[in-house]
Amino acid sequence: MTAPSDPPEAAPELSVRLLDSATWPDFAALVERHSGVWGGCWCMAFHAEGAGSGTTPEQHRQQKECRVREGRAHAALVYRGPICVGWCQFGSPDELPRIKRRRAYQEGLSALPDWRITCFFVDRTARRQGVATAALRGALEAIARLGGGMVESYPEDVTGRSVASGFIHNGSVAMFERQGFERQRRIGKHSWVVARVVAPQD
Repeated sequence: MTAPSDPPEAAPELSVRLLDSATWPDFAALVERHSGVWGGCWCMAFHAEGAGSGTTPEQHRQQKECRVREGRAHAALVYRGPICVGWCQFGSPDELPRIKRRRAYQEGLSALPDWRITCFFVDRTARRQGVATAALRGALEAIARLGGGMVESYPEDVTGRSVASGFIHNGSVAMFERQGFERQRRIGKHSWVVARVVAPQD
């Protein structure tokens, strides 16, 4: 038993690892703790297969695992100690062809980006503790190692609004702006295309 005079044990710091065959069990455990996330999506909604009617959460799980083991899915996983507590999904437009508000997006489209950031999720016990920011930084560092280029995402402007963090699947504009992204154009009442160039890592 810890004596009253002992200092409190520090919480484990956040660390980031990439989603791959080795980290798949940690990712899967996080998703399973939240009943498949977003109604059993398993973060498949932005891949070509999609995640809607006609497919089950178990099919989504199998499709995601197949993509991960074949190197066709990318995400930065955030850990607190040994436990995965969040992620940020990223990939090329070919890997992530589906996005929300596509019609409005295409109206102002001049060229596709090199990379898209499409999805965040944070464990319900770890929200508002910097996990999404750590995931975004991890994704940008991974993109730099993979050659860099134009990176695009589609967050919400939550300024002056009360929005539950669990419902902002693509993060906030402010979070992206703190990482050097700039607003390009509005594609919804509160949604924006934001972009920045990431230099390749030598």
